[in-house]
Amino acid sequence: MSASVLVATLGAPRIGPRRELKAALESYWSGKTGSDALLEVAAGLRGANWARQHAAGITHIPSNDFSLYDQVLDTTVTVGAIPAGYGWKDGAVSHETYFALARGTQGEQTCCTHKSANDHAHTNGAAGLSALEMTKWFDTNYHYLVPEFVRGQAFELASTKVIDEFREAKALGYHTRPVLVGPVTFLKLGKSRDEHFDPLLLLPGLLPVYTEILRRLAAHGADWVQIDEPVLALDIDDATRAALRAAYEMFARAVPGLKIQLTSYFGPLGDNRATALALPVAGLHLDLTRASEQLDGVLKEAPAGLVLSLGVIDGRNVWRANLPAILDRIEPVMAKRGTDHLIVSSSCSLLHVPFDLALETGLDEELKGWLAFAAQKLDELSILGRALSSGRGAVKEELAASQAAVDARKASPRIHNAAVAARLAAVKPEDARRAHAFSERRKAQNEALRLPVFPTTTIGSFPQTGEVRKARAAHTRGELDNAGYDAFLRRETANAIRWQEEIGIDVLVHGEFERNDMVQYFGERLDGYAFTRTGWVQSYGSRCVRPPVIYGDVSRPEAMSVAWTTYAQSLTDKPVKGMLTGPITMLQWSFVRDDLSRADVCRQIALALRDEVSDLERAGISVIQIDEPAIREGLPLRKADWAHYLDWAVESFRLSSSGVRDATQIHTHMCYSEFNDIIDAIGAMDADVISIETSRSKMELLDAFITYRYPNEIGPGVYDIHAPRVPSVAEMEALLEKAEQRLAADQIWVNPDCGLKTRQWEEVRPALVNMVAAARALRARVEG
Repeated sequence: MSASVLVATLGAPRIGPRRELKAALESYWSGKTGSDALLEVAAGLRGANWARQHAAGITHIPSNDFSLYDQVLDTTVTVGAIPAGYGWKDGAVSHETYFALARGTQGEQTCCTHKSANDHAHTNGAAGLSALEMTKWFDTNYHYLVPEFVRGQAFELASTKVIDEFREAKALGYHTRPVLVGPVTFLKLGKSRDEHFDPLLLLPGLLPVYTEILRRLAAHGADWVQIDEPVLALDIDDATRAALRAAYEMFARAVPGLKIQLTSYFGPLGDNRATALALPVAGLHLDLTRASEQLDGVLKEAPAGLVLSLGVIDGRNVWRANLPAILDRIEPVMAKRGTDHLIVSSSCSLLHVPFDLALETGLDEELKGWLAFAAQKLDELSILGRALSSGRGAVKEELAASQAAVDARKASPRIHNAAVAARLAAVKPEDARRAHAFSERRKAQNEALRLPVFPTTTIGSFPQTGEVRKARAAHTRGELDNAGYDAFLRRETANAIRWQEEIGIDVLVHGEFERNDMVQYFGERLDGYAFTRTGWVQSYGSRCVRPPVIYGDVSRPEAMSVAWTTYAQSLTDKPVKGMLTGPITMLQWSFVRDDLSRADVCRQIALALRDEVSDLERAGISVIQIDEPAIREGLPLRKADWAHYLDWAVESFRLSSSGVRDATQIHTHMCYSEFNDIIDAIGAMDADVISIETSRSKMELLDAFITYRYPNEIGPGVYDIHAPRVPSVAEMEALLEKAEQRLAADQIWVNPDCGLKTRQWEEVRPALVNMVAAARALRARVEG
């Protein structure tokens, strides 16, 4: 075989092998270093990514996949779609404006007041600017910043980042394929404060900016450009399909010599296949790890000259690929279409997987042998490319090793637990139902808890200060013994309880100082889970998480949280919440085994948590919160698949929470989710109290509760914990007054949007004092 098959990735991890980007960002934000130092680190990470992919034999190396915070925010800045109030009018966008959009600001700002949807009031007078709303990127745990559009929105080329980074790579000797978030996806991901205005109507004004970018890239020597339109994996209407046709027909006319790869991922094209195949593009990418079944239909209908990019290496999970099986699937495709009409690729950006398994020291060799991180996925792509170009014999040993790893995992006795399977099989429908309806439970809980109207609480965690992290690290290294670490944690917990009592919080939390991460803490105490030391992935900005690996059947050997919760409760007469991470979130925020259905894995986790809930109740804990921030992000992209997912997700939550008495109050928490489409399912979860993110959306998320009369109690967040600013009492009161327009006063709890782990005490203390003051002001008004 003389021709070589093209090999591509759709994007690389940005954070660096040792989270260098996180350190550089936080140093810049704290004022310790300037923008030059930040940009130097960023350039180094980009160059290393290009070099790594080039060395692995990747022929289509992406550029502009790097971001200082988020690729959708970068697009917003590139096209000048910056809301009024941020101090930008035209010209280059400063780092100050960029990070104000991402994180908000604290203190005096010179900007306009809240007068109209055009202003949207990212301003709060002396309180500073609020950040753009944040939500999940499709069904992943990556967060993007939501673009905001207005009628008559003007677009202009306000940043040349995509062009600059292509030139930067070229200067280093790498010919890259620039990546753009597609114009239709960009508009569909955005929102308008005017609910009657469709941002898609702005497409005619946006396309000239995209066209200018493409022309400049072509002028600098780009031959391929990757334009991501994952909106093609969604249910879309005829207007969206027409918008896609208009966009790509314009690009084909304006830059006829430039090859565009239209890229979709996270699901099948489905009924959008005909639209995608009819667009005048040079290449089309298919995610074959999420939707392998779509290949046959595409092969039947694809134009002869269309280059197909086959996403066969999973960009969202960490299991080694079965390379011989993949070759069995795609060798016939190559035989039919030829090497010059085929690209072998990752399914999506490798942003969603850890950096390099070679750095990992926290896993035993057997489990490590089953895994592949981003660097290893580059090797897998290279092996496939060489096998297709030169025959399997050229990579005989590599293919044999791949098959052996797959076979060893399948045969390992660590995977299955007969007792877990038997317990799951014995579950009855009544196990997932509370004994009585909420109206009866509420009476018992009111009698037991004696809480005021507008009760205050927090979501669970308090700041993980440098002192806390230092003590944990010292304990991990063996420099601080168990007794010393236990004494430290007891002091931190006691101080948190005492301070909450002093400021007047009604339902307390113990602060979670003993916990590293809301999933990791519990996963480390469950059989069937494994944890890495270096398996970091980006969640948003500088926020990185280490998803655990669910490799086998899940069970709970012993109690996980009872000791610290009961210790905290012993310090106060006020109720202290038991804090657990729910089964859907434990599943969704993990790398999940692929040899068992996600529904059954989730039910296994639910049964383990059910035991923990029962132990907390027996220990005298009367309020138990089971957090489910990930329930919305787990929703399938196609509505036809929603009912099945919601059935087992709701059942799993109820299975974990339903084995308690009426007087035990079950809370749950969800953040950064659009609830309107699943409000019935949220009601079906039957939590006594749900707390949700609403501050960035200015209580907009509560619109779901206007037509759906939610029967239970709700804590709409009044304090955006993802930004460093401290909201005023008046600001929180205004949000609560908006909540009263949608909910009854006796339904409303007062709480932050999310846990406070990532914040500093200097921000948290005044914010929570203000929160309590706001609740008391409304309480005084209601009680007369």
